[in-house]
Amino acid sequence: MKMKKNIKFYIIAWAILLALFNLIAFISPGWAAFEKYSGSFWTGYIFITLAFVGQLVCSLFAFKEDKKEKFFLSLPLITLSYTGLILTLVFGTLCMLVSFLPYWVAVIICAVILAVYAIAVLKAKAAAEISSATGEKVKAKTFFIRSLTVDCENLLAKAKSEQAKAACNKVYEAVRYSDPMSSDELSSVEEKISAKIGELSTAVIACDDEKITALADETVLLVKERNSKCKVLK
Repeated sequence: MKMKKNIKFYIIAWAILLALFNLIAFISPGWAAFEKYSGSFWTGYIFITLAFVGQLVCSLFAFKEDKKEKFFLSLPLITLSYTGLILTLVFGTLCMLVSFLPYWVAVIICAVILAVYAIAVLKAKAAAEISSATGEKVKAKTFFIRSLTVDCENLLAKAKSEQAKAACNKVYEAVRYSDPMSSDELSSVEEKISAKIGELSTAVIACDDEKITALADETVLLVKERNSKCKVLK
């Protein structure tokens, strides 16, 4: 809801700036000896308007992201859009003021600026998409160890006796310092680890210290096996 409100205010501010530009463009007098509304004037005006629209589109792309990470990855879009708008304003205004400038020169200048601006924006958008996709993959691949660490913390909190706490802590430390990255090749051993953690949880609830110690040792061995396979896969 807050983001939608921010978008609303942003669009209002954008509309005010565009209206101000139009007011200045059409109210201000031209050069006395030259026609104001020449080909170069309209060229500058059209390209500046396009830059305004492009800036708004880039900003909306960034604001529509619902996750903070994706929003920050899209911030370069806003920065580039402002840079492109400012450059287009400067050169476009020159084209509008210098009415005797051949329109084809104005078109080339503004088109080059707008093309460079568009390419930079597209590259930034592509980079943001790649970074976001990479981040999602890393999250997915580290989910097993992160989830397992939480399970081990819960086991440690539930353990009653000192023997049970020591055994659970051994498992917790082994998991905590494991390679966080998973892969399809590790699915078999990771399933075994999950099963052992389940058995260990049952033993902890039953306060069966001997079984807890035995299961903890077996779990640690499986974690070490997983870590060894991780090294081979890298």
